[in-house]
Amino acid sequence: MLTVDSLKVEFSGRTLFSDVSFSINENDKIALMGKNGAGKSTLLKILAGINKPTGGSVSSPKEYIVAYLPQHLLTEDNATVFEETSKAFASIFTMRDEIEALNQELTVRTDYDSEEYYKIIEKVSELSEKYYSIEEINYEAEVEKVLQGMGFLRSDFTRPTSEFSGGWRMRIELAKILLQKPDLILLDEPTNHMDIESIQWLEDFLINSAKAVVVISHDRAFVDAITTRTIEVTMGRIYDYRAKYSDYLVLRQDRRAQQQKQYDEQQKFIAETTEFIERFKGTYSKTLQVQSRVKMLEKLGIIEVDEVDTSALRLKFPPAPRSGNYPVVVNELSKSYGDHVVFKDGSMTIERGEKVAFVGKNGEGKSTMIKAIMKEIDFEGSLEIGHNIQIGYFAQNQASLLDESMTVFETIDGIAEGDIRTKVKDILGAFMFGGDNSTKKVKVLSGGEKTRLAMIKLLLEPVNLLILDEPTNHLDMKTKDIIKDALKSFDGTLILVSHDRDFLDGLVTKVYEFGNKRIKTHFEDINGFLATKKLENLKEIERH
Repeated sequence: MLTVDSLKVEFSGRTLFSDVSFSINENDKIALMGKNGAGKSTLLKILAGINKPTGGSVSSPKEYIVAYLPQHLLTEDNATVFEETSKAFASIFTMRDEIEALNQELTVRTDYDSEEYYKIIEKVSELSEKYYSIEEINYEAEVEKVLQGMGFLRSDFTRPTSEFSGGWRMRIELAKILLQKPDLILLDEPTNHMDIESIQWLEDFLINSAKAVVVISHDRAFVDAITTRTIEVTMGRIYDYRAKYSDYLVLRQDRRAQQQKQYDEQQKFIAETTEFIERFKGTYSKTLQVQSRVKMLEKLGIIEVDEVDTSALRLKFPPAPRSGNYPVVVNELSKSYGDHVVFKDGSMTIERGEKVAFVGKNGEGKSTMIKAIMKEIDFEGSLEIGHNIQIGYFAQNQASLLDESMTVFETIDGIAEGDIRTKVKDILGAFMFGGDNSTKKVKVLSGGEKTRLAMIKLLLEPVNLLILDEPTNHLDMKTKDIIKDALKSFDGTLILVSHDRDFLDGLVTKVYEFGNKRIKTHFEDINGFLATKKLENLKEIERH
């Protein structure tokens, strides 16, 4: 068990949180929630022992192992995928080597009665007891199993880590954590760079094989699937709910309604008491009563109502200019890079007004198909874009394409036209760029802020075919809800590449699955697709 006692954190004179106390028990699965800037990542780093609090303590038993996966990794590239992942067992291998070295020393020493000799024997006994108490593990098989669960192919094992993107390196780090079998796993946005199948594998692992877990995530379906407890960080304190995320939302609403009621009653009492004091403060016969009420007000602890984001604005895309009946028609499309075949003979017909999802493992051709639609690459086969199609495209690297020398306001004001110009400040406010934030230069924004800004740009352009490639990475739940609502009411055609099931749920009605160099059409929503996949996987297991 890990215990947090009276934790206090201050940054440059500002108190982030104070008097925070809670315990993490064996097998607790906790979601750490709160708005951006509330201190979630800071709290996770303190639990990991990376940051030190201003006051208070974090304590755990001597042999307690805490493993931490940060949001952004800085990994060295001096090993293959398999070698890097095997480093999870480094401490065990070091222990084995030390026992061998000490035993070797004992065979050559002859000072059997010396203190040094006895010390070596004691050390060997202590290390051996520890080493042999660890379950016998086939390390190579364990590494292989976890890497394949994370989506790596056997042919990837011998490739250097330098050949992989940040998302894949994140998986290597996560694989190392899972292999250490820690008492507590701390995860900061683990699903940002994962496809649906890898997320499902991770869910299954965390539910059935991990001990205690604390996770920060904007993937609502992931959080709901794995957690049974929610700790909310808000206004410098925490609220601890023995409930999963979706139940916590209801309980939080009830709590805030109760707070509001108590606050309103207290404000009424203060107003009435203040009025009494003002009316009778010069009246001799009421002096004691006036003094008594002044003291009462001085001692009164003011009830605070927890902050609620009221900045949410209902955003709408501009009306989509009318297009032809079939915005995208693909026939027998194939794409290869040298000997590597991405997909072969893929076909799809997307009708006007359809909202479809591209899903599948990373590297199976989802983004390649989008590049073909955007005419950014050549290919074999035919691909026709319909009559009067105006495409709005959000690439995975969209945030990096912004002009860093401009301010947030200038970025949006430069493309807003007509009536929408009068609402630029409201729109910026809805995406948490209100007040002074609108005058910030783009270059000082975080990755999530840049993603939000790039999304606003897209919201303002009149298009009839929207193509979004992983638009929800780095976005918090509130912003995702705003965008999802806007996309639901969008009257054009939508192609969405995403691993975020909650975002896709209720939004798309057709799924194109990319895998094994093929493109398969599923005429169902994302939940139907996932149910179908589970059945297929069971049949595949029976066949082997």
